[in-house]
Amino acid sequence: MEIKINKEIRNYTESMFFGLSLRQFFFAIIGVGAAVGMYFLLRPFLGVETLSWVCMLGAAPFVAMGFITYNGMTAEQFAWTWFRSKFLEPTKVKFECDTVYHEITQNPTKKEGKKTK
Repeated sequence: MEIKINKEIRNYTESMFFGLSLRQFFFAIIGVGAAVGMYFLLRPFLGVETLSWVCMLGAAPFVAMGFITYNGMTAEQFAWTWFRSKFLEPTKVKFECDTVYHEITQNPTKKEGKKTK
């Protein structure tokens, strides 16, 4: 008998439905719902082949959100963090150099060790 153990315990996910975690299954259902909704809304306007591509491309972002992680954050956590950093709490970065080389190049009359009047 052999038991698989993850090297990193935080990477463990329990599969609930069809080998997917609950989060992945939830977003897959949302993607299927989006595809079905687009199919019925766009059926009078598009042909069958174009409509099938539109449904797949429209459902892909919802399904991908269930699988994507970036720096240990889920897709919605990353989206919220990005929104906060860009719009709610933007910071103005001011560059101030304090190196000797910068001082010399900015003030060419000032020589090191000599004082000017």
